[in-house]
Amino acid sequence: MCGIVGAIAERNIVPILMEGLRRLEYRGYDSAGIAIVDDSHHLARLRAVGKVQALQNALDLTPCHGTLGIAHTRWATHGVPSERNAHPHISDDGLAIVHNGIIENHETLRAELEREGYAFTSETDTEVIAHRIHHYLKTGGDLFKAVRSTVAELQGAYALAVVSERDPDRMILAREGCPVVIGLGVEENFVASDVAALLPVTRRFIFLEEGDVAEIRRTSVRIVDRKGNSVDRVACESELSADAAEKGQFRHFMLKEIHEQPRAVANTLQERVASGRLLEAAFGPAAAEIFERTETVHIVACGTSHHAGAVARYFIEQICRLPCVVEIASEYRYRNPLVPPNSLFVTISQSGETADTLAALRLAKQSGYLSTLAICNAPESSLVRESELVMLTRAGPEIGVASTKAFTTQLAALDMLVIALAKHHGADAERERGLVTRLIELPGLIEQTLALDPVLCSSAAAPYTRSRWKGRSSSRRFPTSTPRPIPQASSSTARSRWSMPTCR
Repeated sequence: MCGIVGAIAERNIVPILMEGLRRLEYRGYDSAGIAIVDDSHHLARLRAVGKVQALQNALDLTPCHGTLGIAHTRWATHGVPSERNAHPHISDDGLAIVHNGIIENHETLRAELEREGYAFTSETDTEVIAHRIHHYLKTGGDLFKAVRSTVAELQGAYALAVVSERDPDRMILAREGCPVVIGLGVEENFVASDVAALLPVTRRFIFLEEGDVAEIRRTSVRIVDRKGNSVDRVACESELSADAAEKGQFRHFMLKEIHEQPRAVANTLQERVASGRLLEAAFGPAAAEIFERTETVHIVACGTSHHAGAVARYFIEQICRLPCVVEIASEYRYRNPLVPPNSLFVTISQSGETADTLAALRLAKQSGYLSTLAICNAPESSLVRESELVMLTRAGPEIGVASTKAFTTQLAALDMLVIALAKHHGADAERERGLVTRLIELPGLIEQTLALDPVLCSSAAAPYTRSRWKGRSSSRRFPTSTPRPIPQASSSTARSRWSMPTCR
């Protein structure tokens, strides 16, 4: 999952951007980059393949300072991991952009821009956006209007942050299907794809809604909605602190991770669903063709991941009407499986390094399967690198031994696979919208369930002793006191807080 950080201030914002990138490393990425409008109003860009530390090393060799800038960690969806494909991407006249999401009509836009004389240096869909914004800048001359005109043409999901050396006093944001948040400071403002990136500098945030475009200056924020109307978005005080990665208020990490499930599931869905549709390209460039040809699904995993696959089997067979086999990886390795024509081989693993699952994948790649798909939380793992299609669960680190958020995010990812397959096997657009709508309600429903925690804790603390029940009939096994009322979270509130892909 790509990460965005940006800032505009009177002080040097390079350390702020780099710390933000470090705080987003848990998401997984293959490259990182930074673009700064320096003190002379010139754009300076540095990019590096690999860890954020590699970018920091480049900065140490070529220091830059500035009061306006953007930074990014990228997970490749278009183009191989390389410096030329890393963000930020630039166009003429010192315009730079970072982008999360997937643009589905980028090939059409690229062809139009090439006919106009734009030269592309990367394989990404993001560079298309940069050149398109520049195209409108040439005709309109205003960065805000150019971004609005560009996003009106984009199909897919995006969170954008745009800066220009010709306009050094502001940054432009836009979102559709991907989260982006504005952090409010004192005569300085910040942007990020996740609150966690900005906690060292602010705890006040504005969350953009679908279709919003925002202008960020040091002392002001202006937002317009999809129709171009000026809107006010409520500023919220985050309850998270800079040490949010610690146990915090929870007694142990497992309890913390249980309560992280609404956010974790929301992260799994972000950038993959937009406007009632599933963006198949999130699985990989060849996903649509592979899902169209799929006639059988074979899921292989171990432990908790195997349990997730067993649940998914019901959905695949009932909704997609495709045969599905679920097997423990350690058993699959030691037999000679029959592979029906056009079978999709799916592996599931939290770490991506489970030995039996890896061995099963390597055997499957020699056995005539249509394709391989990895559902995994570790983007740099062997399982991800060796699979043709990938769906990252984005659960974040799970320190607790008994799986919680890893399991539920695997189910969410498998649900997206079900929808993707259903699209090619009888489900019309209305059916797809219905399935996506139910899927994006999950974070809110999980949150409602977790709201029962105080009631369950107080019930568990009630004194149950053997003597209390001695001599009572089996028909009266439980206390007869009046049950405590259970607090009900409003479904509308839950949907509002967790409406995809907005994530608090």
